[in-house]
Amino acid sequence: MKTNLNVNGEDRTLDADVRTSLLDALRMHFDLTGTKKGCDHGQCGACTVLVNGRRINSCLTLACMHDGDEITTIEGIGTAPDLSALQAAFVAHDGYQCGYCTPGQICSATAMLEEFRMGWPSNVTDDVTASPDVTLEEVAERMSGNLCRCAAYPNIRDAIMEVAEAKA
Repeated sequence: MKTNLNVNGEDRTLDADVRTSLLDALRMHFDLTGTKKGCDHGQCGACTVLVNGRRINSCLTLACMHDGDEITTIEGIGTAPDLSALQAAFVAHDGYQCGYCTPGQICSATAMLEEFRMGWPSNVTDDVTASPDVTLEEVAERMSGNLCRCAAYPNIRDAIMEVAEAKA
């Protein structure tokens, strides 16, 4: 099935079986290997990408469901010579350790900071009628869908907090 996607600002056409996940389309058809296949069941967050600005687990959705959508992968957030603020903070705070979960962590954190900007509450937000404060508790809750086997969570949270405070 032909599917038109805008991937990292570039219009791309995918001609693949309708059962092809968005994750497999990105990795195997478009050679964008930054997005990782972890559990392939939506439990680890390694495959997190942004679809129209919102974070999703790309292993749980079919590519053909995203015809016309804007997909942002880690490659679209920043590159080695031009890191995003979050990528630079992950490096500065040693929030990547083995690095396998890092692309999903950064994609998720990018969307999470936008959720804060829009005033979206989380499960731990005390007053859901007010814009939530960026706290360690809020960040931990909002990033709970992204697992890190190296247990770099304190460093990941510190990196996110640094960027969040700079945007405030």
